[in-house]
Amino acid sequence: MTAIPIVFVVDADVTTRESLGRLIEEAGWRPRTFASAKDFLAQPRVLAPSCLVLDVALPGVSGLDLQRLVADRIDMPTIFYTGCGDVGLTVQAMKAGALEFLPKSSRPDVLVAAIGQALAHSQARLAHAAQLKALRESYASLSRREQEVMALVASGLLNKQVGFELGISEITVKAHRGQVMRKMQADSLAGLVKMAAWLGLPCARLDMPFAPLAEPRRPFATTAAGMLVA
Repeated sequence: MTAIPIVFVVDADVTTRESLGRLIEEAGWRPRTFASAKDFLAQPRVLAPSCLVLDVALPGVSGLDLQRLVADRIDMPTIFYTGCGDVGLTVQAMKAGALEFLPKSSRPDVLVAAIGQALAHSQARLAHAAQLKALRESYASLSRREQEVMALVASGLLNKQVGFELGISEITVKAHRGQVMRKMQADSLAGLVKMAAWLGLPCARLDMPFAPLAEPRRPFATTAAGMLVA
């Protein structure tokens, strides 16, 4: 069953927290609200699509400081929703990776749309991480010889050349290659080369028309000041 997306809200104002909580629930997501950065940081990380909606002005640790403290949580995009924004703060937040910087005067549907975009971004990040984790586990299941064969095959060598490099027969190379294809669940040479590229193995066929695992790209966003920020 797919986990319900979680929207974390960090805002010192109780009225804002309650209104955002209702808005988030109505959109079909799960709100979790906090009055301070300290309260939020005390909570364990979650393995579900999520995003962080926070104010700049917070007691103790500021919103911008909290953004820096959770910068490693690349699967949890940040949206600033604040009443004290200016051009300098907006640029600072966006350069640090914020997905949006919205004033509290924004229409509810604008915030909901921003949250939806952030959660889609989070889902893509989580899927990317899960795919790469599974790939690494499959690679770890290969014997040392199978890993050697995979690396050489991915680098563009033919079976005969691989055998020469490793000092084994071509028939043995074919046997190892078959095991590699099975364990890596690769349905073609192109697929195996793609996996090798994802794993960071030397690959001489990077001109092959495939799409490697890529970080979801953050689109251009318009800040509260009307600036277009990448």
